[in-house]
Amino acid sequence: MKSLKEDLESGKLKKVYLLYGEEVYLKNLYKKKLKDAVLPSGDTMNLSAYEGKGIQIREVIERAETLPFFADRRLVLIENSGFFKAASPELAEYIPRMPEETCMVFVENEVDRRGKLYKAVSSAGRAVEMKRQTEKTLMNWVLSALRKEKKNITSATMELFLTRTGSDMEFIQNELEKLLCYTAGRDVITSEDVEQICTVRTENKIFDMINAVSEGKQKRALALYYDLLSLKEPPMRILYLITRQFNLLMQVKDMLEQGFSQDTIAQKLKIQSFIVRNCVRQARSFGLKELKTAVKDCVDMEEAVKSGMMNDTMGVELLIVKYSGERQGEGR
Repeated sequence: MKSLKEDLESGKLKKVYLLYGEEVYLKNLYKKKLKDAVLPSGDTMNLSAYEGKGIQIREVIERAETLPFFADRRLVLIENSGFFKAASPELAEYIPRMPEETCMVFVENEVDRRGKLYKAVSSAGRAVEMKRQTEKTLMNWVLSALRKEKKNITSATMELFLTRTGSDMEFIQNELEKLLCYTAGRDVITSEDVEQICTVRTENKIFDMINAVSEGKQKRALALYYDLLSLKEPPMRILYLITRQFNLLMQVKDMLEQGFSQDTIAQKLKIQSFIVRNCVRQARSFGLKELKTAVKDCVDMEEAVKSGMMNDTMGVELLIVKYSGERQGEGR
């Protein structure tokens, strides 16, 4: 990422770039920056764009070989091609001898770093992974945006905001724009503003539901489940998220018992520290043995539903009822 920024700042671009990873916002951001750096504003004559599976490699090479029209460079943009997951020897062999006047930019979700094409791009240009950002990076990014708008926010409100949004930068950007519009004319963003305007993701409702389960609030847990169903969330997706949350709690509980600090747990699990803090609070209501059983029960329920032995809506409800009953302590 640092090298990519230096290329853009200096204007000394490589002839090929690969932007990959799960952070869509950063991939789109740097795709635009590279496009703007290669082509003059409004230049469509020297842009060849391809997207999706089934792109013909010979056509891509022919475009790359075409001299730019009244410009210094030509841009060949290829998105979600799957070239880096399948064998693409012809393209891998072509990259090193591609004309200096051509800049080729790949934007992909997944890549095989062992593949010839990845190695060819890394050798002739730059392969840049766009990862989910750390809690500190996200906070600094949001704070920077707020400072430009002369807005203030407390650390507690910031944590609430990121709890609502998660770590997806594109989603954070959308929610931040809504929040700025909602607080126009005021210089302080409050927790009430976040509660009022920011979208409650399914994951948040699942967390609240597990929280109600851990506290033995069965009516509250079931009410949240029925809310999710009313929002047309498929029971099997809800089951998947419940399983994921129980699995996360199991990992956090296990690491805590091994003596790891919350910051270390966050680093090992690659999640934000405030999420770990919330998980620690939830995990206190469960024993490690119980969490392992809960994960197994979730997996067994999924198999029962898929085999037709259990109705999906009823199956998830039974799990919620089982684990939101009266708490029986750590040994349960």
